[in-house]
Formats: sequence, structure tokens, C-alpha cells
Amino acid sequence: MSGLYAALKRYWGYDTFRPMQERIVQSLMGGSDVCVIMPTGGGKSLCYQLPAVTLGRTVVVISPLIALMQDQVAQLADMGIPAAVLNSSQPPEEQRAVMRAAEQGAFRLLYLSPERLARSDTPGWLQRVPLEFFAIDEAHCISEWGHEFRPEYRQLSSLRENFPSKPIAAFTASATRRVRHDILEQLHLRDPHKYIASFHRANLRYVAQQCDKETHLPTLLAGLRAYAGESVIVYAPTIAGVEQTVDYLADRGIPAITYHGQMENSIRRRNQERWMNDDVRVLVGTIAFGLGINKPAVRAVIHTALPKSIEQYYQEAGRAGRDGLPADCVLLWQPKDVGLLAYFIDKLNDPAEKERAWQRYHSIKRFVESARCRHLQICTHFGQTPKWERCDMCDVCGNAPEWVTAPVDEEIAPRKKRKRKAKAAPPREAPKPLRAPAPAAQPAPPRPAVRPPDRELLEFFKDWRRRAAQRQAVPAYIVLSDAALEDLCRKRPSNLRELLAVSGIGERKAEQYGREIFAAFEAFRNGARAEAREAAQASPAEETIRLLAEGKTFEEIAQARGRQLQTVVNMVADLVERGKLPYRVEWVGEDDHRMIEEAVRRLGSQWLKPLREALPAEITYEQIRLVTAFVRRKDQEAETPE
Repeated sequence: MSGLYAALKRYWGYDTFRPMQERIVQSLMGGSDVCVIMPTGGGKSLCYQLPAVTLGRTVVVISPLIALMQDQVAQLADMGIPAAVLNSSQPPEEQRAVMRAAEQGAFRLLYLSPERLARSDTPGWLQRVPLEFFAIDEAHCISEWGHEFRPEYRQLSSLRENFPSKPIAAFTASATRRVRHDILEQLHLRDPHKYIASFHRANLRYVAQQCDKETHLPTLLAGLRAYAGESVIVYAPTIAGVEQTVDYLADRGIPAITYHGQMENSIRRRNQERWMNDDVRVLVGTIAFGLGINKPAVRAVIHTALPKSIEQYYQEAGRAGRDGLPADCVLLWQPKDVGLLAYFIDKLNDPAEKERAWQRYHSIKRFVESARCRHLQICTHFGQTPKWERCDMCDVCGNAPEWVTAPVDEEIAPRKKRKRKAKAAPPREAPKPLRAPAPAAQPAPPRPAVRPPDRELLEFFKDWRRRAAQRQAVPAYIVLSDAALEDLCRKRPSNLRELLAVSGIGERKAEQYGREIFAAFEAFRNGARAEAREAAQASPAEETIRLLAEGKTFEEIAQARGRQLQTVVNMVADLVERGKLPYRVEWVGEDDHRMIEEAVRRLGSQWLKPLREALPAEITYEQIRLVTAFVRRKDQEAETPE
């Protein structure tokens, strides 16, 4: 055990383990199979990385994303731990070099994708590697009952057959009891040691708020203004939703960046790094964002639509508050979200897959509509039975942020159709009545507070960290995590012994960055401060208007702004509807315009789908959206008194 603690301190800079970590490490070092269910931010990766370092042999890690594997290898290298990734994106010669080095035992950690492991030549080559055990990350992907089932994970069932003597360790953050059983069965785990952490994240405040079309984005805007200066993740259900949300926020003075699966890898990675480095505080992404993200100080995760399942919501919302400080998980949903989920489920052909999807649908629908403690709903969904019935950290138990329950600010709410007199925006839907707890119910135990560091000093060190990361061409968190920076700013070490007492700074990092850290403290004492990083830019609307004035087409504007055509057209239509941009009939064509306007006058402008079905096939949604905006604006002008 002394060797374990020495390695923990030397490489990770920690004096103690988090809950369960030590027992999991001992199980793996004792040669047992293990199955670990531990929430996001619980420290799963250390459980298989530490045994690899201590035992001096190779642990093969199966991970679903190349970018995630590359980041972990870079982080290990910065700690002085030899590690490598092997995937199809590498040049053939580089792959061969990694394979030769692995056979010689050069790596403590070797990261492979499930597809790589399934190649016919991989098992024979791995037989020549000094293997200790296999670690399966995101193990819920192996189960058809899991919310992220991936068929290639099913091939991992061959591990036991090809490597009968090697232990297998399965790790996941979100698995119901049924999925856990499926993991054990699919991987053929032998008498596994099971470690299931509590699903109760006491520092997170869960809130589900029903909105309508008019209040949805203004509510989000009010929330982001409430978290000004803090790191926030906003989840949108589609790529178009991501882009439109970012443009909406930028036009109202809140810089945000996009993240979705159809972006170029270099741009997506750059956006992620800008958010990780606090260059921009708000990231708006699809579910493509999040795996492996190691940013503890996220103060809010806001969903703008219903997720497909409680598992998905728990995993994504769980990226808030990993530093143990209070954080908010807010779900802003609309009734149309329910219909959209049902629509896509109906499109599924496989009866078993459809049945599983309906079960997930009913679970997430109950979650947002029920007057039952939200923490309690999550815990029981995953098979945990708490001894309390109310948490005091959710809207059902009477605790919601003020920005959620306050009326919509009329200045930021969209203007409705005006009659003779402008109407004030309606107040938001009142919170649902709370169900009184049973007399004997006990609230969930609170989480101890952590003293926050000096904000100005922390910003100064984030500035230093960003420059250090740029020099090494790595993400900032690889230099030092947010948690390490915060502890550094709390303790303010003045010598090497005190620096090594900072959580997250081991011998390698102290040797690598110690001189710079002490110099940074000295500079701060002498008056140096962090540089401003969010430069003012033209708003998306202003940029779009400028490009239109230059004669650019919608397609050219979409390319110039890195947006989808649909996003650009929706913005132009919104500007037309608000009277910010004159409508041009040449955008649609005179004949098509007359045809569409006639259909709008006949069927109304509220829904585009009936219009699309009533018009010829060659008429596009983009054309319909522009003409409906023109008609709505014309009607508003006719109804507005002179």
C-alpha cells in the first residue's frame, strides 16, 4: 500500500483516494474482474491508471472516441507516465512503431478503439504485449438497454475467449440495474467485484421548467445573464438548434461557441479548448459534446429540450459541479419535445429497439412532469433506494433559481402580434405545486462547502495556464486542472514543499512548472493581473446584414460564417419579421413567392409543415420560412396604429 500512495502522490499529486478508488485499485491489483458504476467526475480513470503505473505492465484501455483517447494520452505524458493510442487516423508507420514499442513493454497505458480490437490481427499482436488487464471505458455502450448502445462494443465479448487469464474491468457513469447485468453477461466477467457509487450528487440543483415558444429562449438568456462570468454548458437537440442559439445569444451580448459532430475536427477541438481555457464561458453543443471533458468548475448545465432518457440527462447534467461546489442543472422543455421524441420512436423498425425507446421516453416524461423530488427520481431510476424523500436541492422540493421562476423580461421577450395596443409578455408558468413529504422523511445530507479561492488570483493563474498550454500545444486542463488551480490559489505556496501539498500537483508537475508558478505569485503581488480575453465582435445579425449588402447568397453567407444554410435563412427571416431587414422577393423568386403567399393566406403562418405539404415538391422549407416572415411582418405593420 505504501507504493500505491507514493505513486498517487508522485504522479497525481493527491494524498488520499476518493470514495471507492482504493478498494477498486486493490481489486484490480489482486487480479479480479471488476464492474464500476461511478458518477461523472468520480475519478474512474485513476482506478485503472494507477495499477498500470504501480505494477509496471501494460493496461489496454478500450475507449469510444479518438479525441478522448488522445487527450488522456497527452495528460498522462504530462504527468510522466508512458502511454500511447493506436487508431486508424495515424499514418501506417506510426501505427507500426506503436505496436513494436508496445510489444517491448514501453507503455503503461495503451488506448484502443473497439473497432481496432475487433480486427483479426489484433488479438495475435496483443498476445505479445506484457498485458496486465483490460479496462472498458463507457461500458454501458455494450448493452442494447443502454442509452448509447454501440454495436461495435458487442465484439468485446471475445476478450474472455482470446485472453482467458486476463482480468477485465468495466467502467461507466450511467447504468441502470438491467444494463449492469447486461455488462456482466456480455463481457463474461468472472465473480466480479462490483462497486456502485451513490447516484446522489448533493451539490447539484435539478430544475425542470416547462416553457412555450415565446418564453423559451428569453428564459435561457436570463439564465446565462445570471451566471455571468461562470462556465456554462448549453445542450441543444440539433445542429441547427446549436447554431441558432449561439447566434441568438451573441446578438444579445453573450459570447458563446458551437460544438457539434459535423464541424471540422480542428475547429471543434479549437472551440473546446477556448471553452476549457475560459476564453469563452458559454458552450452550446449537441450530445456530441461531453465525453471525457475534465472541467470541474462548471456552474450550470442547461438543456433546451427533453433528452432521450434519464441516463443521458444524468450523464450530461453531471458535468456541472464536479468541483463539489453548488451548481445548477436546468431543463427547459416544451410540450413539442414530447411529440418529437415520440415521432422518432415511431420511425424505428426493430420492435425490441422501439420498446426500449418507449421505456426511456416514459421515464424522462415522468421525470419532468412528476411532483416527486428529482434527486429521488434519479436515484430510484438507477436502482438506489435512499432513506430520504426530499432533497431541498430541486424545484419540486421548493428550491429553484430566481431566473427560472421570475416573469419574462419584456425587453428580451419576442414581440407577439400587436393589435391596437401592445400586450405585455405573459408571466411564466407558475411552478408546479409541491407534494408535501411524509412526516418522517429526512432531507438528503448536505455536501460540505469548500472555501472558494480569491477570484482575481484565480483568473490570473488561468491566464498563466493558458499561455503554458499554448507553448506546449495541449489543452489547458492538461497543464493543471481547475481543481488544482483553485487549491493552488487557496494555499499560495512559497516553496517546493508547500507546492507539493497542493492537490493535483505531483513531483513531475512541480518540477515542470514550479519556477513559473512562484514567479506568477510574485508578479501578482507586484500588481500584474489577467488580460481581458473576450474581444468585442460584430453580432451575427450585423455580420449577416453586411454580407447580404455585399451581394452574397445565403449559401455563401453560410460558408463564410460556418453555419448551416437553415441557420442563415432562419436568422434572415427573423430579421425580416422584426423589421430589421427589408424583404427581397428575389430571395425566393416572384412566381414561387406568389404561390407561397397564397398558401400562407389560406392556411395560416403558424406551422410550416402544412404549407410544405400543400405546395409543389420543388418549394423548399427555406423559401416558405422567408415568405411567412414577410407575411407576418406585413400583418404587424397593418395592425400597428399610426
